Amino acid sequence: MQFPQGSAGLQLPAAIMSTANPMRYPTLQFCRRTFGTLLLFLAATPTSGDSSFLANAVPQNLNDFYQGLKDRVASCQHSLAGGFYSIDDGTNTTSYCTNDPHRPSIIYLSGGNGTLSNMDVDCDGVQSGSQDDGRCSLGRSPDYQDATAFRDLIQSFKVGISDLNTYVHPYVVFGNSGSKPGWRTFDPTDYGVRPLSVMAVVCPGNKLVYGIWGDTNGDDGDNPMVGEVSIALATACWGKNMTGDSGYDGMDVLYVAFTGEDAVPGKDGADWAAKDYDSFERSIQPLGEKLVQRMRGVAVGRKAISLWAVAGGALAGGLWLAS
Repeated sequence: MQFPQGSAGLQLPAAIMSTANPMRYPTLQFCRRTFGTLLLFLAATPTSGDSSFLANAVPQNLNDFYQGLKDRVASCQHSLAGGFYSIDDGTNTTSYCTNDPHRPSIIYLSGGNGTLSNMDVDCDGVQSGSQDDGRCSLGRSPDYQDATAFRDLIQSFKVGISDLNTYVHPYVVFGNSGSKPGWRTFDPTDYGVRPLSVMAVVCPGNKLVYGIWGDTNGDDGDNPMVGEVSIALATACWGKNMTGDSGYDGMDVLYVAFTGEDAVPGKDGADWAAKDYDSFERSIQPLGEKLVQRMRGVAVGRKAISLWAVAGGALAGGLWLAS
């Protein structure tokens, strides 16, 4: 089990944890056993490293952040830019948010009022390989482009690929550009997010996918959109019913980008030439886990507050009854 950063673990008073005179403090003994069972249950909860399938389990601190946004405990802490659409015929209430506008460590999407973003499929880049099953064919992706925003950077790595492959690389379309009058734009690099850096995507059902920032949203549509990912990432969350023209419209998907050079795997920190999604995702998982752990203390969800409140209340009640 992992404890809050900077802690050596939960240190309870020796008088409480002592087994001496158990009959004198029966309530304390009950609290101790109950609290110990609670810790064992939390310690047994699977973490991202336990999964060997497409998506990972969501670590507790990231789940607290996710639930806090959905429960409107944290909401959009600081809006960097707003007025974006997650659904084309919806409302322009989605914002790029951060924990600290002066020294941001993360940037995430929030729709406000307990909503986050949806997930549409982006088919841009390379389409080939053993996992290309036609779900991103040109006829199913009307806004297909044969290059991603960072193709030149990928080519500079000289790792045997010309661009990201939508079937292999779990990339996120993040940031908005365009030159149309009044078009809403946002450049994540202005706040320290680097191209091809690792991102975390949380889907409902305790699913976490480590992806990369691999493309940006343009002005080829009617509205400035957010919430697109490669078909590899979409499949990891929702399976093969996801296609170039069929996404997920629930507003409960969390996209988190991390600032700083330490979020960038670079040429040698990822298996860019991987032949399948699973191989590539596993190559960036260690860095993704490190970045997610860095989120400790960014925000606390209601679930976490309630958990420690119950535990603390039980201990306080035991001390009061024993006095």
